[in-house]
Amino acid sequence: MKTTAALASALALAACGQSGTRQDKQPDAATSPATEATVNAVAPGAPLAGVNAAAADGAPDLAPPPLTPEAERGEKGARNILLSFTRAIELREYRQAWALLSPADQRKWSEAQFAALFADLGKTSVAVPTGTMEGAAGSSFYTAPVTITGVDKDGRPVRLAGEAVLRRVNDVDGATPAQLRWHFERLTLDWVH
Repeated sequence: MKTTAALASALALAACGQSGTRQDKQPDAATSPATEATVNAVAPGAPLAGVNAAAADGAPDLAPPPLTPEAERGEKGARNILLSFTRAIELREYRQAWALLSPADQRKWSEAQFAALFADLGKTSVAVPTGTMEGAAGSSFYTAPVTITGVDKDGRPVRLAGEAVLRRVNDVDGATPAQLRWHFERLTLDWVH
């Protein structure tokens, strides 16, 4: 089943003219020096508590594909990050999804705690409808609702809902390359009963 999902993802990316691996290895918000130490707190490839080790093997690489500079600056750039996050959750690549979160969210949920939110869910699906763009004081923000559905161990439907807020600094003198890329500013998720 996991192999089929991975193959389907790879075929879908190939059909879009994108590869499943990121060609440009430039640092981004997910691997900035501030978050790199946190991301590497659990050795790469080490199993996460409560997570099927085969599911969290880091393949395929779900890093957001590179975009043109113009597309990167707009809504398409924000959605690019958000869709990589949703694919990682659906493919049970929780380490990759967690690595995209802001440092504040990584402090809120350790990597193991984040994975545990979804580890017992079956038939997981993530919906991220179109959000809204706003600009404020030199930054752009993209806010979108997030709904994660699945079934628990007993086959009962479960749902988490919240919102994702992504941010990028507009083309301001002195902004770092990481600040100029879209990145998670905040993620909220709550169990809905």
